[in-house]
Amino acid sequence: QVHLVESGGGLAQAGGSLRLSCTASGRTFSSFAMAWFRQAPGKERDFVAAISGLGGSTVYADSVKGRFTISRDNAKNTVYLQMNSLKPEDTAIYYCNARRDDAANYWGQGTQVIVSS
Repeated sequence: QVHLVESGGGLAQAGGSLRLSCTASGRTFSSFAMAWFRQAPGKERDFVAAISGLGGSTVYADSVKGRFTISRDNAKNTVYLQMNSLKPEDTAIYYCNARRDDAANYWGQGTQVIVSS
């Protein structure tokens, strides 16, 4: 079992920045690909960004490409999402996800991000 705890959400102005963190329990963090998803009010949960276990590969949704950066520190069992040039449409609850090839799949509780115009 892996427990994920997100932090770093809050209120930002359009054009501003926030950095989200997600810290995982356990000793097998590097065996998990990590991802961020987000869910806006009344909408489905959407993919934002993902990073491979050793951090060598990343992928982004088109809507955040060039503005958001995902990274990880396996020594700290933590994945980050640096969000720059924020837009009001980035307002959502952001969820951390851990996934492994053996179908293990875990979610955090989410952290709220609100971007004001």
